[in-house]
Amino acid sequence: MSTTRSPAGAGAGAGAGAGAGAGAGAGAGAGAGAGAGAGAGAGAGAGAGDGAGAGRPTPTGPTGPALRLSLTSLRGHKRRFAGTFFAVLLGVAFLAGTLVMGDTLRASFDTMFGDATRGTDAVVRSASTITAPGESQGVRRSVDTALVGRIEKVPGVAAAAPDIQGAGQLIGKDGDPIGGQGPPTLAGNWIADPELNPYRLAEGRAPARSGEVVVNRGAAESGDLEVGDTTTLRTPDPVEVTIVGLATFGGQDGMAQTTFAGLTQADAERYLMPEPDRAASVQVRAEPGIGQRELVDRLAPALPEGTEALTGQESAAESSDMISGQFLTLFTTFLLVFSGIALLVATFSIHNTFVIVVAQRTRENALLRALGASRGQVTAATLTEAGAVAVVASAAGLAGGIGIAVGLQALFPAIGFPFPEGDLVLSGTSMLLPLAVGVVVCVASALLPAVRAGRTAPLAALREAAVDQSAASRARVVVGAVLAPTAVALALTGVLVSPSVLLAGAGAVLALVAFVVLGPVASTWAVRIIGGPLDQLRGVTGSLARRNALRSPKRTAATASALMIGVAVVSLFTVFGASLKATMDQTVSRSFAGDVAVSTPSFGAGGSGLSPRLAPAVAERPEVATAVGLGRGVAEVNGEGRELTVTDPVALAKSFDLGTVEGSLNGLGDDGIALTRGEADAQHLTVGDRAELAFTDGKKDTFTVRAVYGRSELVGDYVITRDAWAPHRGQDSDTLVSVTFKDGVSAADGKHAVSAVAKAYGNPEVQTRDEYARSAAGGIDMMLTLVYALLALAVLIALLGIANTLTLAMHERTRELGLLRAVGQTRGQLRAMVRWESVLVAAFGTAGGLALGGFLGWVLVKASDGASDTAFAFALPPAQLAVVTLVGLAAGALAGLRPARRAARLDVLRAIAAE
Repeated sequence: MSTTRSPAGAGAGAGAGAGAGAGAGAGAGAGAGAGAGAGAGAGAGAGAGDGAGAGRPTPTGPTGPALRLSLTSLRGHKRRFAGTFFAVLLGVAFLAGTLVMGDTLRASFDTMFGDATRGTDAVVRSASTITAPGESQGVRRSVDTALVGRIEKVPGVAAAAPDIQGAGQLIGKDGDPIGGQGPPTLAGNWIADPELNPYRLAEGRAPARSGEVVVNRGAAESGDLEVGDTTTLRTPDPVEVTIVGLATFGGQDGMAQTTFAGLTQADAERYLMPEPDRAASVQVRAEPGIGQRELVDRLAPALPEGTEALTGQESAAESSDMISGQFLTLFTTFLLVFSGIALLVATFSIHNTFVIVVAQRTRENALLRALGASRGQVTAATLTEAGAVAVVASAAGLAGGIGIAVGLQALFPAIGFPFPEGDLVLSGTSMLLPLAVGVVVCVASALLPAVRAGRTAPLAALREAAVDQSAASRARVVVGAVLAPTAVALALTGVLVSPSVLLAGAGAVLALVAFVVLGPVASTWAVRIIGGPLDQLRGVTGSLARRNALRSPKRTAATASALMIGVAVVSLFTVFGASLKATMDQTVSRSFAGDVAVSTPSFGAGGSGLSPRLAPAVAERPEVATAVGLGRGVAEVNGEGRELTVTDPVALAKSFDLGTVEGSLNGLGDDGIALTRGEADAQHLTVGDRAELAFTDGKKDTFTVRAVYGRSELVGDYVITRDAWAPHRGQDSDTLVSVTFKDGVSAADGKHAVSAVAKAYGNPEVQTRDEYARSAAGGIDMMLTLVYALLALAVLIALLGIANTLTLAMHERTRELGLLRAVGQTRGQLRAMVRWESVLVAAFGTAGGLALGGFLGWVLVKASDGASDTAFAFALPPAQLAVVTLVGLAAGALAGLRPARRAARLDVLRAIAAE
């Protein structure tokens, strides 16, 4: 940008002391004349711009002076951008912390598995798996342990050992099971070769006799167990074991929350395998000088059909991916969603700040235009300010993100999630992406206000005050009137007319856009309605607060939009969580006819299940009429992986409502199958048809469809008998036992009788129908607690936005506030006026968020209903939504505290004299 000294500017500076002569801006002579005529009127405006015309360089070039002007303005008005700074900082910090934590955990798991399997050069296993819908892992066939002898004869093999794995849950000293709320509880054989064994003895010795076990140190600490203690291992049949050693995995006390119990090979085959001489895989160690790939190539010709060999590195990577590719991906995606919500909320706060700042600089920008600055230069100056704030705030956010990652590393072990230890990993992506996102979000939020600043007319310098044109425009009304019905139509079509998650999602997104567009339109009547009682409750103070909120509908809507997004997401999850609970209650009430239930953990895939002998033992009690266990299996039905329910079909019909049944459940035998109407239609099967089932043991059998039933909510889609499942079973277990009492038996007596029997089978929990329903929904409360904690960040950013907007508005109204004080308004009344204005803005945002969140929650529930066989129940939880409302209003009151204090501290005379 070249610079010239303007005679007009100098003349105006002499006349008004602040470059007033730039008012006309038509040329040097015209500028001087305007300076003499404008006098104090324009001079005061230029004074606010730090004497832009008085002998100062005229900005006519592209960048240099504009950059200096932007930086000077930032230094002089740092408080204006405090809210923007912290909004960007918090959003970037959360995003960076999530990425750094994800990278660190992945690296830690890779290191842990690599260390644990360092001595294993190859793994031999079955090549076939069967995967049921909705599962990420398939069930793999076992291999014959005789394969070990064949492998040991292969040239280059130094050692081979069978690896037997299954479910086994330890019971702690207090009688409660250890783990089982997500991560698996494992049992297996203790491999004698220390290089092939991923576990390392840290204390005690290896198991030598039946009934001896080595457990991982983390499980022992969780259960308050020590070497020499005797406890129970549920496999799922209860086995009394003595702990003879403690072990580590890859140098850690355990593989995250996974527990492990190492048995002798004979015990492992007896309790974990369907028959002797079977193993999950064979671990192989190579002789010195033989590489892993070379070893696999040598093994391949010696392996029987249906088996495969992979390198130790591939096996370790597969195990690590099983965790990092599933749990960590879900974990980081969950956190990234909330990072996106926080940044979206920040966008509204940042945009609103720059809208106000640009409006307050109308005369200053007009003077720059009159002095020769182009539209692009004024726009660039505003964007430069946004960029400078964004870079500094994003850099601070990166440091904060690293701090968050360090804090999470320390927090998770403290709350029972002992992730593997490891140094913090700072990748280029986890550093550059949050920085770029912070800068883009901030600059993009300031783009429209910057363009508006560039369009400022030079003659605006002659106005006494900035003209507030923030009312809702006619175009906004028209666009909003089109978007809102379209959004509702799309959502209703996607959930009611033609079930489609895509249509429902498009309607939900469009509804959010419509809310934002119609915000200024709605804010006028919403504030009038919400603030109406203030006239009677707070008198003049309440009336002034309401009028202040009404004077700029666009600003009020923009300020409230940030809070609206946060409240909408909170309401969405609250409604969806309540609907899931209602669905579970409805499912149990409708399908479960038993009096008590004995079940495994409903959250995650942990636990060892229930012994299949538990149901027959309970049925022998004189208080019990019927006890039926539901086991689980997998098979391919006509070539498609499906989950099977293994049970007694006759007793099943007495304890569960199966709806309309075609055919008969009484005669399934060992070659019959029952399935739901939905699966029957999908497989094109009817009663009497035959279907081929392929099992994990490699065998195929033909079954006859002997019954088709209507409901599958608790029972599943396919039912076979235990006799039919027995030849193909793996580690047999039940997931649920339903018990019905005889007539005249009280609930307390019946539950006591069942509990007495269950105690001998590992002491699983016995629950009434209501307790079972609440337990099944227990994971929902855990999810909601985490959601609320994460969304607190979005609410905090929205609070900062409200506070920053009010602070800037108080600066804008300095003279007005001084006049109010001069005519008798007390400091307390002034503080109350500002606080109530903040509460009105928050009330508008909260009301809009509740409405939007409730609608989106309904859409999500109905879309889920159409996408599954389960009949979802929609529920609005009034108590929780009332809490959300109170939190929103409290956030508004809290946001108004600081601006109210600053407004009350204004010096009356100086405020009146301010321009």
